[in-house]
Amino acid sequence: MTKPLKQIHLAAHFPGVNNTTVWSDPKAGSHIEFSSFAHFARTAERAKFDFLFLAEGLRLREQGGKIYDLDVVGRPDTFTVLAALAAVTDHLGLTGTINSTFNEPYEVARQFASLDHLSGGRSAWNVVTSWDGFTGENFRRGGFLPQEERYSRAKEFLATAHELFDSWRGDEIVADQATGTFLSDAKAGAFVHEGRHFDIHGRFNVPRSPQGRPVIFQAGDSDEGREFAAAGADAIFSRYAALDTGQAFYTDVKNRLAKYGRRKDQLLILPAASFVLGDTDAEAEERAKEVRRLQVSGATALKHLEFVWNRDLSSYDPDGPLPDIDPLVSEEHISRGRAQVRMYRDPLATAREWRELAAAHNWSIRDLVIETGNRQTFVGSPGTVARTIDEYVQADAADGFILVPHITPTGLDEFADKVVPLLQEKGVFRTEYEGGTLRDHLGLAHPDDVPGTERAAS
Repeated sequence: MTKPLKQIHLAAHFPGVNNTTVWSDPKAGSHIEFSSFAHFARTAERAKFDFLFLAEGLRLREQGGKIYDLDVVGRPDTFTVLAALAAVTDHLGLTGTINSTFNEPYEVARQFASLDHLSGGRSAWNVVTSWDGFTGENFRRGGFLPQEERYSRAKEFLATAHELFDSWRGDEIVADQATGTFLSDAKAGAFVHEGRHFDIHGRFNVPRSPQGRPVIFQAGDSDEGREFAAAGADAIFSRYAALDTGQAFYTDVKNRLAKYGRRKDQLLILPAASFVLGDTDAEAEERAKEVRRLQVSGATALKHLEFVWNRDLSSYDPDGPLPDIDPLVSEEHISRGRAQVRMYRDPLATAREWRELAAAHNWSIRDLVIETGNRQTFVGSPGTVARTIDEYVQADAADGFILVPHITPTGLDEFADKVVPLLQEKGVFRTEYEGGTLRDHLGLAHPDDVPGTERAAS
């Protein structure tokens, strides 16, 4: 029997937060002005994407005590941007990354419930944790949470937020003008939570929203992160966009669902993916090389090498050979707060590997950083890219992709105009929205319709 075609989910990641964004390109616009967010969101909605995704940075990155200005610097408040976008879009889902380490459940639940009301049921929460005291220094309890406890807090944070969302059934407001009765239940919104991380009780003041709860995303890749997602997330923002690694991740996470009484279609795997298009595959490959060199300037290459060497390398020529000195192994790091610090847990071994690669290929520092860094996921003509995306989804390497263009705000336009129509012709992507909520777009049930879902007593 022929396996039915899977429908592809597509979303748009507003670029910014890292050096993959080519902000120096003449075509690039502001990462802060609302017009950029509005253009990007309207393009995604015109292409019938599921949702727009906003990342979050709670502290400006630094290197050697100075702001790392080779990335895009700054990010407006997530909720403010998403609420504003709700007013200029009608169907597009609105997904925001909000940290569970440095926020409180009541505040976050109230914000997402409000966004769900304002947008007519289009909100989603990417639940993340923070692993470093560097970010925590911006908060009252800076660095207070040991790394091994961050998922413990995150699990209880999410469970507590669900209790708050569920403290309203959804039928309490009667607003009977004749009798003067507004609520049918005087206990609406009542909640009590006693736990290790949170001990709160009171009244949640936002009635049940159109989706009941926002769609829950999770982005962690550790074993704990995968279990956290399998237990309660609706979708995973994955980093495994290649076919083989994507299939391995997909299989691993989907196989964890049964122990939590969940079906495989109740959790979507959506990797981040970048792309470069051209009229031909060859032209796209040339454009991709040009983009990578724009993303990794000489100054950027030196800064990236400092992630491993943990030394000031500003005196080195980025077009010259790698340093002959070894990395400095120390608990104090020149690039505090950057995820790359965790990637290179054995800097001496990494340095040896990189020296061997550079010698074998005659690479300069800049060449090495370009070649060992992330390449674009999909490169080719519109036909090639559409075909590859479809192949990956049908082969269970993903349920769809969260696309990250390298130009703001127009970087999505070409994909919307040239690739999406080809996917629609294949019958694997919608031509119109069906249903009004993000859960409808993603094929996810309303929480009240999921067997076994518990509701807090009100």
